Amino acid sequence: MSLNTRDLSPLIGSEVIADAATLLGGAHGAELKALLVERGVLLFRDVHFDQDELTAFAATVSPLDTQDEQVKFEVTMDEKINPLALILYGTRAWHMDRLDTPMPPLGTLLAPVVLSPEGGETEFANTYAAYDALSDADKALVEDLQVEHSVVAQLRKVDLPAGLDPLVGRMGMGTWRSQPLVWRHASGRKSLVLGWTADKVLGMEEAEGKALIERLIAHAEQ
Repeated sequence: MSLNTRDLSPLIGSEVIADAATLLGGAHGAELKALLVERGVLLFRDVHFDQDELTAFAATVSPLDTQDEQVKFEVTMDEKINPLALILYGTRAWHMDRLDTPMPPLGTLLAPVVLSPEGGETEFANTYAAYDALSDADKALVEDLQVEHSVVAQLRKVDLPAGLDPLVGRMGMGTWRSQPLVWRHASGRKSLVLGWTADKVLGMEEAEGKALIERLIAHAEQ
């Protein structure tokens, strides 16, 4: 039996209507993966997985990312729990997860445990749709470009409680790596690899590259 789902907007996001036992059973893993690839964001209400259940559920959809040891990331500013807490300031700017790795993950699971009484709204952009909506001239312009990403570039876009230099020294946050600006997925579809971690376009004058990044992010925000 297929899962019961409903689209949340025309271009991105679907709600999956299923209980925890159904999701943990694993029978719908392939269906959920296909839906995630198609819709970008999946919403599950009132499931209340604990950490072990969240990991088990993720593994039914796709093998877990083993590019480093940190599969779970505690979203907390308590540095005793999360040594990389300060990096969370950067998540207030548009970003994609793990552009520091050779192969960014298929997806990320975000499960709230304690919610702030105010703020905390999370927005998502569809960079498949952003690529599709580019003009032919812009598609030709960006097709083969490589972009250098770094945490520092992202942190410049948000208000920090302290100066940037101490954070850089403390966390070793220099350049991550370069990524293609246009990613061709296994499905054959193309998307923009974009966010405020994008620092410079390789082979392009710095000002021209930053202007292009800013223009593409504004385009994707639509």
